[in-house]
Amino acid sequence: MQTYTTAAVARRVGVHPNTVRLYETIGWITSPARRPNGYRVFTEMHILQLRLVQAALRVPVLQNGLRKLAIATLQHAAAMDWTGALACTNTYRARIQGELRNAETAIATARNALAQAPPPEAGTLRRAQAAQVLELSIDRLRNWEMNGLLSVKRRENGYRIYTPEDMQRLRLIRALRCANYSLAAILRMLHAYDQDPGVDLRRALDAPAPEEGMLYVCDQLLTSLRQAQQQAEQMLLLVHKLHDLFPKPNPPL
Repeated sequence: MQTYTTAAVARRVGVHPNTVRLYETIGWITSPARRPNGYRVFTEMHILQLRLVQAALRVPVLQNGLRKLAIATLQHAAAMDWTGALACTNTYRARIQGELRNAETAIATARNALAQAPPPEAGTLRRAQAAQVLELSIDRLRNWEMNGLLSVKRRENGYRIYTPEDMQRLRLIRALRCANYSLAAILRMLHAYDQDPGVDLRRALDAPAPEEGMLYVCDQLLTSLRQAQQQAEQMLLLVHKLHDLFPKPNPPL
């Protein structure tokens, strides 16, 4: 079997040798055998494991425990527990597909909400009443208003009042937040819709403007999830390959 030094295996996968040592230390690849002089001896199995790490970390999907599932796959693979690695990868892939469906469903919900007339609430509502109807906390409503997603009117006594239009907008925001769209993405979509009711909501949610500065994963949720889906398929191929090529507890050098 072909063997590699630390430097050679690092070149094969395009990382720094210290990164290879780090992945070994934290348990993401199998600890290699060592020569009498102490030098590590890596094999093709380690190269596949390193590529598995790259696939798992390439897309920073963090929500709903997805990162933990990806890391669990690496840990099982490092222990040469291919069955466990396959189970984690399949769960990871299914969870990503579910997140993507939720994200698409939320867009459809938003589109339908904007196309319909506001629901006939019983007049206007105060903040506590609106929160109760929407099953949200008052702090959540306050946070959305502070972030510019909604601007509500006030009575002469200073109390906020929520109109049917406001409630419709809040339901839309709630649906998108439940699907893990960021506040920045939702605000971008709402601004685009206010300027042009015919705007493509999917594009508005998933296409940050250059001037928006620092971006987070959920600012491009659809793009991130699609990339994660592709990487999950790559992870599954790599785990199957590891299973097929290295069925024994300890692969020969």
